[in-house]
Amino acid sequence: MKSITAKVDLGIDPIAIGAKGMLWKDSEVTIAGIGEAARFPVVRNNGIVGATKAQESLSSITSVSEGGESDHGLVAFAAFPFDPQAPGELIVPRILVRRMSDGELWVTTSSEGALSLTEAVEEVIALSEQQEAPTPTCAEVESLISPERWRDELVTEVIGRIRAGDLEKMVLAREVLISMDVEINVPQVIGNLVSTNPNAMVFSIEGFVGASPELLVSRTGDLVQAHPLAGTAIRLADEEKDRKSKAYLLDSVKDHFEHRITIEWLLNELLPFCSYVDADPEPRVISLPNVHHLATNVHGHLSLPAASVLELVAALHPTPAVAGKPQAEAIDMIAKIEKTGRGMYAGPVGWVDANGNGAFAVGIRSAHIVGREARLFAGVGIVADSDPQSELDETHGKFQTMQSAILSTKP
Repeated sequence: MKSITAKVDLGIDPIAIGAKGMLWKDSEVTIAGIGEAARFPVVRNNGIVGATKAQESLSSITSVSEGGESDHGLVAFAAFPFDPQAPGELIVPRILVRRMSDGELWVTTSSEGALSLTEAVEEVIALSEQQEAPTPTCAEVESLISPERWRDELVTEVIGRIRAGDLEKMVLAREVLISMDVEINVPQVIGNLVSTNPNAMVFSIEGFVGASPELLVSRTGDLVQAHPLAGTAIRLADEEKDRKSKAYLLDSVKDHFEHRITIEWLLNELLPFCSYVDADPEPRVISLPNVHHLATNVHGHLSLPAASVLELVAALHPTPAVAGKPQAEAIDMIAKIEKTGRGMYAGPVGWVDANGNGAFAVGIRSAHIVGREARLFAGVGIVADSDPQSELDETHGKFQTMQSAILSTKP
C-alpha cells in the first residue's frame, strides 16, 4: 500500500466531508476521512505491546509527499471500547482531508495504486455537496433504568461500598436511548455539536459521535499533553446563580478530592515515559454549555525514543475520571453494577499518524448512533460523601450536549 499527500487549494469544509465519513476536529486541526484503505487490529489486553505492533503496521505504509516533505500525511482513526481488555482497530481512510489552523488544506490518498490525487479531489468535491435527508417528526427519549431507581439503588449501593472500604472512587454511568421515526441525520448532529461546542474535540467514527471536552493525551514529537477533567457543577441560566455554582465547585472538598485522585494517578502513569512531566499547581474551572468542570493542564517531554500516542493511550486508559480508584476494582464494579456495558462511551477516541503523533479524547459527551437510534451515557464520579440527588442532577446536565444536538435535527 502507498500513501500520497499533496497540498491543495479547494474551497471546501472538511467538516462536511467528515460528517459523512470519519471526523476529528480540535482547535489545531480538522481531519476528515472517506472510505477505508486498511484496518489494523489493536490488541489491548497486553499492555502497550499491542499498541506498539499496531503503530508498526501503520508506519510500514510507504508515504510520499508531492512537493517535498510534509508532516500532514497518513492518518488512522480509532474509537476504542471503554473496556481496556476489548480489542480495537486503526482505520486508514482511502481519502484524507486535513485542514490546519492556518487554513492550509492537504489531501492524502491511501491505496494499492489505483486511486490518484486528481480522482480523490474530484470525489471530495462531489461529497462536499449537501444532500437532503428526511426530517424526523417525532422522537422518544427513554431511560433504560429510571432516574429514581438509578439514584436510590445504584448510586446508594456504590456509596455504601466506598464507605465500606471496597474502593476510594467509582464512576457510575446512566444510559438513555433516543429513538426517531427516520434515520438520525448524523451530519446535522455534527453541525450542531460544532456550533454549540466550539472548544470541544468533535469526532465521528463509525457511528460513535461526540464533542468531548477532555483530552486523554496528545503527542507531537517529544511533547506530551493531557487535560483531565474531574469535578462538576451544573451551569445555570441565571447569571448570579451560575456564579455561585462555579464558586461552589472551586470550594468543594468533594470535587477537589475527586480531581486530585485523577491528577496524581495521571502523573504517576506518565512518568515512566517522560524525561519531564508536570501539572498546573491548582485546577481551574472551565465552563461548557451545560456544566462547569475542574480542569488541569498536564504537560511534559517524552524520553527518547518517544512512545507513540497509541502506547500512551494504552498506559493511561481508563483514568480515575472515567473508572475510579483503585482501577481494577473500579472496572470490576462498573461491570457488575452497570451490567449492559458501555461500548465506546468513555473510551479513547482520536487519531494517530505514521510517526506516532496524534491526539485522543476521552469519549464522553457522546452517542453511538445506528439508524433511528442513539445510545447515550452520562457518568458521575462517586466518593464517600457523594449526594445521590446531586449525582443524578449532574447526569441531566451532561446528557444535554448530545440530546440537544440530536433532538435539534427535529423541527
